[in-house]
Amino acid sequence: MTTRTSTDHRPANPLDGANGIDMTTQENTQMLIYEELARSRIRELHHGLDGRRYVRRARAARRWGRLATWASRRSGQLSR
Repeated sequence: MTTRTSTDHRPANPLDGANGIDMTTQENTQMLIYEELARSRIRELHHGLDGRRYVRRARAARRWGRLATWASRRSGQLSR
């Protein structure tokens, strides 16, 4: 346990180790590492979704092209 003086206005931190390493700094560093890992995973997820989005748009364009071709032929048959 740390001793406090009358000039020390910070509350005593029970997580401070006896070896002088501030445990809150280690915890903050570990939390930042996990946050960066989460951000990296989100970026990878968005990158994968972007690729799928392009595939979906290309598929939709082909589908609408086929529909337009069919509609054109159909209107030609009905106008005869």
